[in-house]
Amino acid sequence: MPCRRLASAWLVLALLTNACSPQPPAGPPDNDPDGAFVYVVERGWHTDIGLPVTEIAGPLATLQNAFPGVRVLTFGFGERQFLVNREKTVGAMLNALLPSQSALLMTALRTTPQAAFGAPNVVVLSVSRAGLEQIEARIWQELERSATGEPTVLAQGPYPGSLFYAARDTYDGLYTCNTWTAETLRAGGLPMPQTGVLFAGQVMGMARWIGARHASTVLPD
Repeated sequence: MPCRRLASAWLVLALLTNACSPQPPAGPPDNDPDGAFVYVVERGWHTDIGLPVTEIAGPLATLQNAFPGVRVLTFGFGERQFLVNREKTVGAMLNALLPSQSALLMTALRTTPQAAFGAPNVVVLSVSRAGLEQIEARIWQELERSATGEPTVLAQGPYPGSLFYAARDTYDGLYTCNTWTAETLRAGGLPMPQTGVLFAGQVMGMARWIGARHASTVLPD
């Protein structure tokens, strides 16, 4: 256990100091009428996945009902007590990196993620329709649900139009918010690494690489 706590302390320091160089985001893809797109959002040491509500077709779409006029739903994974209690002491951060219950923070945006979080912090990635359905399914499966099948709301979120939902996966220092983001994007067919993703810079670096690779494949000769 002391080794685990030492590793957790190192991870806290790394998470607090982790950063990546801002780059202009890709624009929404318009080359594939049968395709779709998702947003990858950097929020400090944390990353979110954003889905345009016009693209959501599965049960996840029910989450927008309480937010008239919403354009994008963003989802971010985290340690339940740390997120909900919003305690930002070093001790709380250390405890958050030990195996514990998790939560999803959903934020309903009436604007674009670029306007909400800053354009340099957003990458837009093309996915197939089937890939988007898999991403939606992965997020829906993450949500704990009541006996009636409704997602379990834990608390109001820190921003207008945001809610904390109970999540199923275990959060720890080796399965962070950024691990979850990469895993969920990979479920949609995007070439995110299978292992070793802990930090926001890793997710955003890969997202920018994927976006640049996609852009290079649609440029005219």
